[in-house]
Amino acid sequence: MRRGAEDVYQMSDGNANPELSIIIVSWNVKDLLKRCLESIFDSDYAEEPGRLEVIVVDNASSDGSAEMVLSDFPQVRLLENSQNLGFTRANNQGIEVAGGRFVFFLNPDAEIVGDALGTMVEFMESHPEVGALGPRLLYPDGSIQSSRRRFPGVATLFLESTLIQRWWKRNKILSRYYMEDRSPEETQEVDWLVGAAIMARREVLDQVGGFDEGFFMYSEELDWCRRAKDAGWKIVYLPTAAIIHHEGKSSGQVVAARNIHFFTSRVRYAEKYHGKAVAEVLRLFLLGTFLFQMVEEWSKWAVGHNRPLRESRIRAYREVLRSGLRPG
Repeated sequence: MRRGAEDVYQMSDGNANPELSIIIVSWNVKDLLKRCLESIFDSDYAEEPGRLEVIVVDNASSDGSAEMVLSDFPQVRLLENSQNLGFTRANNQGIEVAGGRFVFFLNPDAEIVGDALGTMVEFMESHPEVGALGPRLLYPDGSIQSSRRRFPGVATLFLESTLIQRWWKRNKILSRYYMEDRSPEETQEVDWLVGAAIMARREVLDQVGGFDEGFFMYSEELDWCRRAKDAGWKIVYLPTAAIIHHEGKSSGQVVAARNIHFFTSRVRYAEKYHGKAVAEVLRLFLLGTFLFQMVEEWSKWAVGHNRPLRESRIRAYREVLRSGLRPG
């Protein structure tokens, strides 16, 4: 039985002084979570006792995820929330109880490949100036998933993942943002990394804090990496370590909420780093793009084109418009 939203159920006390703590925030992806945990405990790194602790923070899943962890992985520390507290707050819960010198934030829809954990820890130990690093992310078919980024300028905030990108796919602004001028085969310093798999040094978390809970989900890793860089730490992409990532399996269950959280977080980021005026213009622009898309779907519905699909999209866009995309 779950307790209040602020309470957690702790499965065990964990390892006293682990080298690495892995924090996994999960919501209704039981089968993928099980594969993720199996890949961790089947890895070479997990063979040596005491090096590793795994913390699963369950955000009120209704698919039996917590029960599966309890029954199949007794070595895992389970923190169980009675409601979905969001990705950032749940990760911060994990940080509070993690004892490792390194903390690895891993999505539940990810799987460890080979000795990725050992490779990352070894790199961190030999490069004390590196505050955080991310592995090469792979799609299930083995192709590379883009995960390296430069910090977004104002133009990027208006372009990336918006209707404009759909119309203008190839442009220098986004090419620079996605670091397409650098090979994904090279170990390299970056501005920030996609948050599906990021290993952080404990000293950095102690210095700059955990994730900003003003971001329910999305853009929290961008904000955190920016704070770490501002504090003088390096962020590194390490392609010699690989993780398979089944992208978007949790958030994909609720399309309207995903869009609301994604773009509300973008507006919050814009306000935090570019000012309120830029953030307000961005918010109104984004709402305009969703209004345009809703009208577009209405037009297709009116001529009888795949009406069930059009109706679902119209409902989703209407929810986004009603939200106002207002941070907080």
